[in-house]
Amino acid sequence: MRQFRILVFFALTIASLLPTTQGHGQEPFYKGKNIRVVVATTAGGGFDAYTRTIVRHMGKHVPGRPTFVVENMPGAGHLIGANHMYRVAKPDGLTLGHFQGGLFLYQQLGRQGIEFDAAKFEYIGAPVTDNRACAFTKASGITSMDRWLAAKTPVKIGGIGGGATEDIPRMLAATTALPIQLVSGYKGTSEVRLAAESGELAGGCWTWDSIRATWTKAIASGDAVVVLQILSKPHRELPNVPLAAKYAKNEEARQLIQVGIEEPSDYYRPYVLPPGTPKDRVATLRRAFQDTLKDPEFLSDAEKAKLDIEPITGEEMEKMVEKLFKLSPATVTKLKDILGAK
Repeated sequence: MRQFRILVFFALTIASLLPTTQGHGQEPFYKGKNIRVVVATTAGGGFDAYTRTIVRHMGKHVPGRPTFVVENMPGAGHLIGANHMYRVAKPDGLTLGHFQGGLFLYQQLGRQGIEFDAAKFEYIGAPVTDNRACAFTKASGITSMDRWLAAKTPVKIGGIGGGATEDIPRMLAATTALPIQLVSGYKGTSEVRLAAESGELAGGCWTWDSIRATWTKAIASGDAVVVLQILSKPHRELPNVPLAAKYAKNEEARQLIQVGIEEPSDYYRPYVLPPGTPKDRVATLRRAFQDTLKDPEFLSDAEKAKLDIEPITGEEMEKMVEKLFKLSPATVTKLKDILGAK
């Protein structure tokens, strides 16, 4: 009898450690659910274009095939959307955020209004590095760097309250001899384009990918012209457009362009989950994101929309953000002087 009880005890113990039939048959977490994607700018710009193209295909790569819903949340140079992802969005794996990663540099610089800690976001990845450039309308007269340098009045460049659209002109004004007047307050790059077309601005500085995708007709016709790149090497589609470093006043200025503008382009388009999101859901969405960016149907759509795809993994983005917070105090001080901490 005693031996029988021992055998029963061991049998029950082993059974309790084995997965149940119900466990094997459990439905994927994401089945029947909606994943909300908060885009921290207006519809019609590059961040919005990338997101809407990605989510048309990402659902089939997530177990359970959830539905993706895009919500635009513009304001304060993407800060409203970024703060929302950190302070408001639930860490349940059902809310993704897409905003400009230049805000991570602002955190390092002590910029007011930042209510997040970049080190605590869960990074899903990015579809592309930020190939930054400046484009102006033909009507503005700024159709080459020679014309920009020779301009008798400061050239009006539109900004959206933060990010590359303002960092680039601020940095160029501090490190080169280019005449620049930054005009801030626009909600997105689509508004900057419209203001340039109306003559309110000469143009703006953001990404070649977005300029090409959303200002297509003007670029093709010559009514808008890319005159400068802020990259370490020329983009393959802009081989004859000069680099900003060429116009730096000195070596220190060149290094500031590199640290303050060129390097942030690598982590500028992150997709994130709120801090505390379960690791298994983070892993699921990371895999699905990378699988989407390799999907032939997605790549075809991206090509039609003129969106460059150069995938960055969530793990790579984590390392980039970690490196950012290791900048020397002297460099941080210089960047504060140029980009400001307000």
